[in-house]
Amino acid sequence: MSDTDADEGDEEAEAEPAVELGDGPDVAGEPVARVASRLTWPAKNSDVREQEGDAEIRTPDGPQTLDDVLAESEVPLFESRSDFVQAVEEVVGRGPVATE
Repeated sequence: MSDTDADEGDEEAEAEPAVELGDGPDVAGEPVARVASRLTWPAKNSDVREQEGDAEIRTPDGPQTLDDVLAESEVPLFESRSDFVQAVEEVVGRGPVATE
């Protein structure tokens, strides 16, 4: 591959965005994955509620505070990030997120 081939590829990549963003309504709350990224594992349910309980997360039924969601969870200790996300999804479900 020559230098000119590499330059042409760069120009094509800059010409169009990789992902086209829509102009639709905002989505209230933040993704549970973003909240999970701020925590360290393993983590007790009570510690997560103390640290991030006031965070509003996106759910199929609209935003909910993490404290309310974890109050319904019977998991006392999250061994990993995936355990945490799974426990949250068991309470709120999975599916399209409501928009404003």
